[in-house]
Amino acid sequence: MINKQEVLDRFISYISIDTQSDPVSETTPSTEKQWILAKKLAKELEEMGMQEVSIDENAYVMATLPANVDKECPVIGFVSHFDTSPDFNGANINPQIIENYDGGDIVLNAEKNIMLSSEYFDDLKQYEGQTIITTDGTSLLGADDKAGITEIMSAMKYLLEHPEIKHGKIKVCFTPDEEIGRGAHKFDVAKFGADWAYTMDGSQIGELEYENFNAASAKVTVTGKSVHPGYAKDKMVNSMYIAQDFINSLPRLETPEHTEGRQGFFHLSNINGDVEETVLQYIIRDHDKKHFEARKQMIQDLGLEICKQYDSECVQVVVKDQYRNMREKIEPMMHIVDLAKEAMEAVEVTPIIKPIRGGTDGSQLSFMGLPCPNIFAGGHNFHGKYEYVPLESMLKATEVIIKIAELNAR
Repeated sequence: MINKQEVLDRFISYISIDTQSDPVSETTPSTEKQWILAKKLAKELEEMGMQEVSIDENAYVMATLPANVDKECPVIGFVSHFDTSPDFNGANINPQIIENYDGGDIVLNAEKNIMLSSEYFDDLKQYEGQTIITTDGTSLLGADDKAGITEIMSAMKYLLEHPEIKHGKIKVCFTPDEEIGRGAHKFDVAKFGADWAYTMDGSQIGELEYENFNAASAKVTVTGKSVHPGYAKDKMVNSMYIAQDFINSLPRLETPEHTEGRQGFFHLSNINGDVEETVLQYIIRDHDKKHFEARKQMIQDLGLEICKQYDSECVQVVVKDQYRNMREKIEPMMHIVDLAKEAMEAVEVTPIIKPIRGGTDGSQLSFMGLPCPNIFAGGHNFHGKYEYVPLESMLKATEVIIKIAELNAR
């Protein structure tokens, strides 16, 4: 049986290290502080007995668990990222451990009146009686993706301590900068040497995902003319009003708060402007490739149309692809999804197979030649103060990794 306290202690030790990435930085990793956890993980892998432990110049940590069977087995891998989101405070994390959760609201911070509501976040109710790890309301938790790292490390340690569980060669890798979309950019697939892998980076228990959004970013720069307001008639052009026209011209209900499942969207993530210039930052998402291309074209055409309306080059739209739907790379080898599904069922976890409404390193890795479905890590409400993870979900994810290794060696 996996040691519950050991898993909890391991998780707490990882989230205590601030590893936020920085989208503005051009280095890899994007922040120096990510090295602290990367080096800690490399040391722990060596100490537990993993082989071929390495940490490269970009902080990618890799290691090998040698096979303990004589027959040829596919080489499989497990991947997680150690950076945390730059969108919310990730320093000085003070986790709260709620044992035998009663199914009601959880007070995160009494002084600031911050509550984790079981009515608003109704997924909480399914974990009644379990041990819930939350924030103190002042930071994110870091379960995305230190829960995944905890599970992979715990599973490797368990397999090393239990040689009676037969398995083929297993590779593990921990990456920087996933939260800013660069987690796979410098991943050495050839060095990793796996036939396929799984990212342990999903959310609630049971999630198994092999399709994700196609994704692009769009930077919309609107140019105006600043003139003294007292003498502005027929001279001032306020870029913020033009930007407002642009925003209102996109489909209002095709936004994140109005979509679900495979429905795509335009998401206005940031506005920064004044009379002279306003910059809109969008992300564009769609599971369907044709719809995705149409969305990119729509936002570019809108820029041209508004330029015509104002008879000037007042709007510039720059669209950049970010990642693609990995489904096309996974479907030809669905046995790797079936293997994960069988492993979940074997440890009494009900698989929830659904599309990812987001991205994953697995998408980029799949297009780099390493097919890589995504498996739950157990956390909820990522990137904010309401983040939490049930300890029992982490234990089950650890069991799933062990069972995948075992079934792969049949």
